[in-house]
Amino acid sequence: MDGALEDTARIARDLIRFDTTNWGGGRSKGETEAAEYVEAELRALGLEPRLYDAAPRRTSVVARVEGTDPTRPGLVVHGHLDVVPADPANWSVDPFAGEIRDGMLWGRGAVDMKDMDAMILTSLGDILRSGRRPARDLVVVFFADEENGGVYGSHHLVTEHPEVFRGATEAISEVGGYSVDLGGQRAYLLQTGEKALLWVRLVARGVAAHGSRVIRDNAITKLSEAVARIGRHEWPVQLGMTASAMLDGVRRILAASPDEDPAELIERTGLAAGFLRGTVRTTSNPTVLQAGYKHNVIPDRAEALVDVRPFAGQEDAVLAELRELAGPDVEVEIVHHDVGLETPFSGELVGKMVGALTRHDPEAEVLPYLLSGGTDNKALSELGITGYGFAPLRLGPGLDFPAMFHGVDERVPLDALAFGRAVLTDLLLEA
Repeated sequence: MDGALEDTARIARDLIRFDTTNWGGGRSKGETEAAEYVEAELRALGLEPRLYDAAPRRTSVVARVEGTDPTRPGLVVHGHLDVVPADPANWSVDPFAGEIRDGMLWGRGAVDMKDMDAMILTSLGDILRSGRRPARDLVVVFFADEENGGVYGSHHLVTEHPEVFRGATEAISEVGGYSVDLGGQRAYLLQTGEKALLWVRLVARGVAAHGSRVIRDNAITKLSEAVARIGRHEWPVQLGMTASAMLDGVRRILAASPDEDPAELIERTGLAAGFLRGTVRTTSNPTVLQAGYKHNVIPDRAEALVDVRPFAGQEDAVLAELRELAGPDVEVEIVHHDVGLETPFSGELVGKMVGALTRHDPEAEVLPYLLSGGTDNKALSELGITGYGFAPLRLGPGLDFPAMFHGVDERVPLDALAFGRAVLTDLLLEA
């Protein structure tokens, strides 16, 4: 099977087979074995990678590639090696088997983001094995701990080893460059921004008592009411620079009225709406509930975790509204906070990314995109590095690709991996 499998798919499959599950809060199976695999691939290309451990088994990999023009600022090309948990009972395949089925590679990390990790390695291989060099110096990084906000990965390297990124001013990574189908027109969403990150904990306290008693001060009841209010709250639509430009492109492609409601317009984009709904409003999704220890014991504490994604600069206002929604009996604690980012859909690198995509898919459109989630570009921004999402994949119209991120039966088409390898190779040679 290996002989017939294109290298990008083979490497992505191998990486999926390393179970790098990250539960967050420092609890992880670790990235070390996957990092050592990547290190060996980089050494085979004649590079001198270095491993960085932020904590036991929390390993990132860094390598530098010399470009043809040393006077130009460097480009960071980065991925992450950790993945979110996957419950095998809910999957059609073993999530860590890297199975090939129906022309697709299945497994946790197939799209987030061991596919891009593999594309980086094979694109570098295509360039270096042919005796060529990229247009400018590359800082190639495979981070640990992105799914925990980069505490043991990108933020650790930026804080403790900023010299790694010396001379770099721009970066490319995940969650951008994928195609979507807009009324029969293929368009690529090039990520030029991402929302802020605000992870909060709700804590309710009450009276511990026997489960048969009449107890009004029940921590679980108070917490449940707060969780329901926050989870059901509909935040207003807000259109910043990137979302406005993206919707202008959608209107043009769909021949929509200029005054059509943005939320309704997004619903007309079909499966692409899974990417786009979160780009125009704050989101606040409860994700974890913890309370109690015995069926007949009322606990005196209950807590929940909520993943909140506000727009950049609106974190304080959103936090204040969350406290109102939670109510006076529920505490709201900040677990992790990180910045939002937004940059214009213009400039030399953006032009090169658009050019690389349209060269390989001439009939496609390319639109700017504000990511509703976040990437390791947040940490790099502390060093003044401008980050973009560019993991190019040409996808068929029937695949619900937004559902693949942190979802069940995560998978990516094999031909999309080959496409991404070719596009990324062109970009690195020209950017």
